[in-house]
Amino acid sequence: MKFSSIELFAGAGGLALGLEKAGFNTILLSEIDKNACQTLRHNRPNWNVVEGDVKNIDFAPYQGKVDFVSGGFPCQAFSYAGNQRGFLDARGTLFFEFARAIKEIQPKVFLGENVRGLLNHDGGRTLATIENVVSDLGYTLIESTILKAINYQVPQKRERLFLVGVRNDLLDKAKFSLPKSYKKIMTLSDALKAGDLYDCDVPQSEGQLYPKKKKDILDLVPAGGCWRDLPENLQKEYMKKSYFLGGGKTGMARRLSWNEPSLTLTCSPAQNQTERCHPDETRPLTVREYARIQTFPDEWKFSGSMTSQYKQIGNAVPINLSYAIGESLIDLLSSFEREDFNSQESRIVLQASLFKPLPTYI
Repeated sequence: MKFSSIELFAGAGGLALGLEKAGFNTILLSEIDKNACQTLRHNRPNWNVVEGDVKNIDFAPYQGKVDFVSGGFPCQAFSYAGNQRGFLDARGTLFFEFARAIKEIQPKVFLGENVRGLLNHDGGRTLATIENVVSDLGYTLIESTILKAINYQVPQKRERLFLVGVRNDLLDKAKFSLPKSYKKIMTLSDALKAGDLYDCDVPQSEGQLYPKKKKDILDLVPAGGCWRDLPENLQKEYMKKSYFLGGGKTGMARRLSWNEPSLTLTCSPAQNQTERCHPDETRPLTVREYARIQTFPDEWKFSGSMTSQYKQIGNAVPINLSYAIGESLIDLLSSFEREDFNSQESRIVLQASLFKPLPTYI
């Protein structure tokens, strides 16, 4: 059975694609970025992509018609639970719009996705406010957990927070289990070369280049290494004041390794503090290499400038991670159906027993 879904803040479709693979039927996707919308429309012409500010969407017509709502809402700071105003405390933030969609649609289940930092943001008060809002809406947050993408066939050290909520009238029937880890940790080699993840090497595509000065520095960094592998005089030159501040900073001047998962991808592969240099060649990862590390299929094309494509991919939820959590959500929604069926079957058996003919004695 296919369950219907609506997604807010859909981006380039990482979450939506994984959920589709798990078995969800997407009714509507909301996204404000025009290039991301074009990406969605190009790859899934049948999807109903609503471009523009989510504040302008009326979700009331979908009430009672959609099983599931999802969204990776951007996390701005907002008033916290000390005011005890729940839903009103979130007004003016994009989380409020996510909550409004839940309020108007009344889905059975919702999924909120965010950075791991939300879990402890503002000393845990931000999450407490979210829980208050969820309670105001008539839902219970049954799961708030951080999943590591490397455990779910994603060749990347990326962590995301997932919040799962269930409507209170269904709470006693809810059976939810987190997805089980895959048997193997995927590496950059799995992402970019033919193997378990893809049946061919990564396709050629455009990509950024380093300025000559940075390339000369990164030429000296071995695979899996970073600025610490440079001669000390170059460490000081490259790191400048940061050299004296202590700490790891191992993302700086970082060259990836074939035999390890990639570091978390950012919105650009050549940012000064988050370089993601190719293992062999002294260059940033290309657009298609970026997409492979996020487990997008090769046929998924990205629209807009190269800078926009990197941003869309870097902001996405890895498809294989989305698929893993999607399967758990399908099982959760199916548990409601099984409970309803079992209850109905029990009523039929009970009714049949009440009308059994009395035994005849001779």
